[in-house]
Amino acid sequence: MHRFRTVVVTIVVWTVLLALGAVAFAWSGLYDIGADAPHTRPVAALIGLLRERSIQAHAADLALPKLDDPQTILDGAGHYAEMCTGCHLAPGMADSEIRPGLYPRPPNLSKVRIDPRTAFWAIKHGIKMSAMPAWGATHDDDAIWSMVAFVQRLPELTPEQYKDLVAKAPPDEDMEMDHAHEHPHDAGGEHEHPADGPVRPAESEQP
Repeated sequence: MHRFRTVVVTIVVWTVLLALGAVAFAWSGLYDIGADAPHTRPVAALIGLLRERSIQAHAADLALPKLDDPQTILDGAGHYAEMCTGCHLAPGMADSEIRPGLYPRPPNLSKVRIDPRTAFWAIKHGIKMSAMPAWGATHDDDAIWSMVAFVQRLPELTPEQYKDLVAKAPPDEDMEMDHAHEHPHDAGGEHEHPADGPVRPAESEQP
């Protein structure tokens, strides 16, 4: 019994010491939190595992709606062009002004296909300590599922097909309302966007 108590006390003491050490390290300011200072490999691996497993666990029970409906995909094209291209690019985009400064670097969704449940959860709730915002604060589930539907199609599209879909897509009314509040001096309280969306064609694709 005495030995058991000794072990318990030892564990508690070491736990307290480690916690105090962590607080002292954070307070010291020694850790470089700049986005241009990557994590060490062990820290990056741990954070990556935490992120992936957290999203998978929270998204596992989501019920998938019909994602191959043409109108749903078209709706998603407008949302994606307005909200996502700066970070996640599009067919014909090699880079953007903001993307090189992001850490961790967002996936190029014109090159990879993400599990739809994972995509929905990440779009709706965002991801801490990254540049991924929680779009569920401004967009309902139907709008987010339309983005998921479009993202599933995106790797198959040529730059021309992408531009054509965006040109035909209805505008993102939620984003237009935000722009109107930010710029009340604009005529009608809205911005006018090019028909093909905010796509900046590039001479070559990213590898």
